[in-house]
Amino acid sequence: MAWYGQNGRDLPWRKTRDPYAILVSEVMLQQTQVDRVVPRYEAWLVRWPTAEALAAASTADVIVAWQGLGYNRRAVNLHRAACHVAEHGWPENLTDLPGVGPYTAAAIGNFAFDLDVLPVDVNIARVQERTGEQFDATCAQALFDLGATICLARVPRCELCPLADGCPSRGRRYEPLRKQSPFEGSFRQRRAQVLRAVAAGEQPTDGDALVSLERDGLVVLRDGVASLPA
Repeated sequence: MAWYGQNGRDLPWRKTRDPYAILVSEVMLQQTQVDRVVPRYEAWLVRWPTAEALAAASTADVIVAWQGLGYNRRAVNLHRAACHVAEHGWPENLTDLPGVGPYTAAAIGNFAFDLDVLPVDVNIARVQERTGEQFDATCAQALFDLGATICLARVPRCELCPLADGCPSRGRRYEPLRKQSPFEGSFRQRRAQVLRAVAAGEQPTDGDALVSLERDGLVVLRDGVASLPA
C-alpha cells in the first residue's frame, strides 16, 4: 500500500463511489486497454451520467457510442443492466445484472459498496500465484497496478517490486501466454465491419456476420433488411 501511494495510476473511476460509474468502467475495461478506455469512459458519463439516463437511451445509440471499444455485446449488456437498475434498483446479488459475472460484481461491491471482497482479475491472480500470498480487499487497486506495471506476465520487473524480498518467484521469467488470434482478416473483424455499415445505414451482404450479430442482439433483421435495435 505504501508503494501504491507513491506509484498508483491516476484513473478517473478511482475518484468515485458511484456504482453506475464503476459498472461502466469495469465493462469497458473487459479486454480493452486502460489508455483507450479513459477518454471513452469520461465521454460516456458526460452523455449518460446515471443508470436512468442510459436506460432512457435507445439500444442503437448505445451501440453507436460504443464503436471502437470492441466486443460490442458488452454495450448491449451494459444498457440492459442500466435498464434493470433504473426499474428495480441495484440487486443484492449483482450477478443478476446482465453481463455482470463474479469478478465485475466483486469490483462493484468493493469500490462502490465497500464490501469486503477482493475482485481477482488476471493481474491480481498473477501476483497471488507468484508470491504465494493472499491479500484482503483493501489492497485491490494496489494489486491491479502492481500486476499491470511491475509483476508483468513474461518478464516481471522484480527490481522495482515492493514484494520482491519475500517473493519465491523473484527473478523468474515466463513463457509467453497463448496469443489471441489476429484481428485482421478474422470473423471478429467482419462482424465489426458489418456493424459499422449497418450503423451507417448501409445494407452489408455478409450473411454469416449478420446472423451472428442478430444472435447477439446487435442488429435486427426484418425481411432481409438489417438495422440497429430500437
